[in-house]
Amino acid sequence: MLSYLLGVLLFAVGIAITIGVHEAGHFTAARIFGMRVRRFFIGFGPTLVSFRRGHTDYGFKLVPVGGFCDIAGMTNQDEVTEEEKPFAMMNKPWWQRVIVLLGGIIVNLVVAFLIFYFIALSSGLPDPKASTVPTVGEVTCVAPYQVDAQTLADCQGTGPAGEAGVKTGDQIVSVDGQEVLSFTDLRDYVMQHAGQTIALEVVRDGEHLTIDVPVVSAKRLDQDGNEVTVGAIGVSNAPVEIKPVGAGKAFVVAGNYMNAMLDASVKGLASFPAKLPGVVASIFGAQRAEDSPMSVVGVSRVGGELVEHSMWASFFNLLASLNLFLAVFNIIPLPPLDGGHIAVVLYEKIRDFFRRLRGLPAAGPADYQKLMPVTVAVAALLLGVGAAVILADVVNPIRLFG
Repeated sequence: MLSYLLGVLLFAVGIAITIGVHEAGHFTAARIFGMRVRRFFIGFGPTLVSFRRGHTDYGFKLVPVGGFCDIAGMTNQDEVTEEEKPFAMMNKPWWQRVIVLLGGIIVNLVVAFLIFYFIALSSGLPDPKASTVPTVGEVTCVAPYQVDAQTLADCQGTGPAGEAGVKTGDQIVSVDGQEVLSFTDLRDYVMQHAGQTIALEVVRDGEHLTIDVPVVSAKRLDQDGNEVTVGAIGVSNAPVEIKPVGAGKAFVVAGNYMNAMLDASVKGLASFPAKLPGVVASIFGAQRAEDSPMSVVGVSRVGGELVEHSMWASFFNLLASLNLFLAVFNIIPLPPLDGGHIAVVLYEKIRDFFRRLRGLPAAGPADYQKLMPVTVAVAALLLGVGAAVILADVVNPIRLFG
């Protein structure tokens, strides 16, 4: 229990750091371009502690689930003093404003990559670009029928594949002349050819061999518990070995893995609206889906479970994934998110380009007052959704281990 609570606390600290480095990205970029940063705070609500350095107030607030970097003149609705005008964000070149707005997103991406890199060095990461060609892990007998969802009937011998000459370590590259890209491809093909003989092309010690294997019929249970007849040859796929790699290869593995996780984050964000009804239903007792969205409360609890089971690599992998999700989420082109502010800056640039073509001067900063209804609506939606997910994580949390 103590290790679980420690894990929850550590992950909560990791979330605060994630938010902190995001805001630090905005802060650093703003300072580089000579913009005035008035306040740099982690958290929301009442101030716990603060101090002033130069023109900036730094501090922590009570609720550590967010943060903000208050840059003078971020929009034309922001009143600036005469002294602040030369340092106001809206008076800086458009490209500098975009870089400042991207600063937090870039830092989160860098942090995620560094975490993945050190995981690759210390314990290893699966490489999404590694070959998925099935490698025989074991040749076995084929059970004639399935007792229940977890149990196969007893059988003897080495099975059809073993008797035909297939050996552990063989890479199966094709079946009946069709390329095999994964063990799933092989399994599906074999299941459909009961009572026939198939030709497996295998690579063994660099040599290509063709082995004819008879496919036997076996009774198995489908997802509904109904008995069906399928083909089987008695081979299992060798598990993918995940091990630490050297410093150079770790960059490649971490990069490949990060690209795959970014793609998963984008898809996860796109599927979020469809999963929200399930989250709400789980508050009232419905079963919570394993891939259900989680709040900072939920992921902290999962972090606690990972520490409780000494799964530190998974703990830091989850923290890196959180950084990726924060980066992807903030690029959405809706105010008050970073992507919404970037969209406004790009709108100003495109608008002024066409004005120049018409011989007109630049129109200046966009009127954010017109965006207030959208900003308020998006903020209210985020608050409402966030509250629902937090409530679901409290009353019906996702558990990794029972």
